Amino acid sequence: MLSSRHTLVAFMLLLSSSFVQAQQISGFSSRDLGKQLEAEKRLQDLPTPKGFEAHLKALTREPHVAGTPANDRVADYMAEAMRKAGMTVEKHPYDIYLPKGPGDIKIELVTPVRLPLNNKEYVLAEDPFSNHPDLDPGWNAFSGSGDATGEVVYANFGRKEDFEKLAEMGISVKGKIVIARYGGNFRGYKAKFAEAAGAAGLVIYTDPADNGYMKGLVYPEGPYFNESTIQRGSVLTLDYTGDPLTPFEPALPLDGDTKVERLDPKDVALHTIPVTPIPYGSAREIFSRMKGKPVPAGWQGGLPYTYRLEGGSSLTIRIKVDQPKEITRIHNVVGTLEGSQYPDEWIILGCHYDAWSFGATDPNSGTAMLLNLADALGALVKAGYRPKRTIKIAHWDAEEFGILGSTEWVEEFKDELSKNAIAYFNADGACTGLTFGGSASPSLKPLMIEATKAVEHPKENRTIYEHWLARTNTPEKGPNIGNLGGGSDHLPFYAHLGIPSLSAGMRGKSLYHSGYDNFHWYKTFSDPEFLSGATTAKVFGVMTLRLANANVLPLDIAQYGIDLEKHLTTAEKAIQSYHKGYSLEALKEQARDISAKATRYEEHLERKLDRAARQKTNWQPLNTAIIQLERCFIDPKGMAYGKWYQSLYASSDPYSGYASWMLPGFLYEASLESTKRLPEWEARYSKALEALNTQIGEVIRWTKR
Repeated sequence: MLSSRHTLVAFMLLLSSSFVQAQQISGFSSRDLGKQLEAEKRLQDLPTPKGFEAHLKALTREPHVAGTPANDRVADYMAEAMRKAGMTVEKHPYDIYLPKGPGDIKIELVTPVRLPLNNKEYVLAEDPFSNHPDLDPGWNAFSGSGDATGEVVYANFGRKEDFEKLAEMGISVKGKIVIARYGGNFRGYKAKFAEAAGAAGLVIYTDPADNGYMKGLVYPEGPYFNESTIQRGSVLTLDYTGDPLTPFEPALPLDGDTKVERLDPKDVALHTIPVTPIPYGSAREIFSRMKGKPVPAGWQGGLPYTYRLEGGSSLTIRIKVDQPKEITRIHNVVGTLEGSQYPDEWIILGCHYDAWSFGATDPNSGTAMLLNLADALGALVKAGYRPKRTIKIAHWDAEEFGILGSTEWVEEFKDELSKNAIAYFNADGACTGLTFGGSASPSLKPLMIEATKAVEHPKENRTIYEHWLARTNTPEKGPNIGNLGGGSDHLPFYAHLGIPSLSAGMRGKSLYHSGYDNFHWYKTFSDPEFLSGATTAKVFGVMTLRLANANVLPLDIAQYGIDLEKHLTTAEKAIQSYHKGYSLEALKEQARDISAKATRYEEHLERKLDRAARQKTNWQPLNTAIIQLERCFIDPKGMAYGKWYQSLYASSDPYSGYASWMLPGFLYEASLESTKRLPEWEARYSKALEALNTQIGEVIRWTKR
């Protein structure tokens, strides 16, 4: 048998040229680096396209909306798959307030002709899934129930500024039916702004200029929306995330031992107007009959008509939605691989599993990838490579209704997560093509970059990192990594508890939230060879193992200072646009102090890791301090637009629901063009940066010992 030293040398010689890049691993002493590299090499041999395909096919056999027996069957499959991989599996039940289904929906022209409008995808001979009996028509969860008939007003994307533009042009929507196209903001805000403006109902459609024949061939010939394709989705829009009846508290089962006080639905600010989506084939019947003034610049879409603001008195449409809601049982399914040395330190990977139809791209490409990764991690453990820290793979329920399942779990385990969680990786719809991208909190950006340097692109003779970098306009600055906004399950971890989070994957096209998001479409247009799932599993696996096994957690402290100074400058400029001479220089100086301290920390840590090769070191006090760094941004007072959003650093915005608001306290004040609360926000941010500086100081003192 070769000695461990000889084994490592042989292993190094066998690696490809990408090994030089793969050595860029933060947080490991030279004593432990060899075993880590060996584990990563073994890991990368384990996720396979065939394994990913098998999981994806099983997950997407039938439509599985949250709260249905079909979704329970998906939960059972995932639980069994993770048990087979050697994980301990728990199902976490919650009773949340949900629509029972689409209910009764009617959308029709009333005058000048009575014409029912189609609200369901065509059955296609090429697509065996398209005639599934359990496919719902297009619908918007948490629509109000009502029956309204009225004249039509076109509101472009239905954004705040679009309704303000209508008012500026003297166009009233009061008592009328608004039609707005998808895009520009979360659909729930379209409903919120329409209702606030006095609309009687809202119709939402996907314009062919945004996803349709103006982009290329449509399904089944090509990957784009055809004239019957409908984007479904929730319109739930509250000033908190999670179950509408239990803000800040987990919606524990009604039949459980712990009783949770629930709000009365009539006291919750749910939408009251009927809202429903239609395809652009149906929208065409409306636009072709409109006779008002032409739309302003930027509002014209892709239908072959001059878009007009109003339909006039001769054009009326009816929208009827009867959508009952009730308390419904959902389940999160969480698999755990307990760490061998530090079981109370958690790396959490997650993706929701409920879908609007079959969910092949959204979300279950991510679900299948995580199951493929679970298989690989299980095989690693059997080969003797148990991670030092605990890895949890979580499958969230009811995300599509408003990020409900993950939020309830975060609220239930708030104390444990605040103490133990190192990071959260989100994989929602993560495997839809062969182009890598991601968004992350500052501390995780370098980890993502390093991991992509260790994984080969499945179609090119270069790494994921090199392929990623080649697509950037400024390669000298590195690849583009976004900042996290809203829209998926990272939100409660990041914006509510301050847990470093990222969302990443191999991206491509999708028939988003439509009845065609099925295995046939995926195999035909998304990833015919199923390469993205295995490749993404490798990237996620490398990131996970590095966090799980590092001597010192590789959360980048210096990136906080760099990003903070940039975001403070952005906020300063936004406020200066209406408040001349305003300065955040004092806060920027605090950010620069963070950068300087982080540099000293890295120098001390490098020497400490070198010494660790010759002596045994207990790294736990240092890692405990590192875990709490991001928590310095958590302020229980929360945001002015919603106390639930407690991170001073990052949040989704209250106007689109998707945007990445960095330093949201300042950005909200700027959006109002207000100066009233600026002194308060300056004080709150200064306190958070002071706490972060103090925490970094503690970390430095430990490394100097």
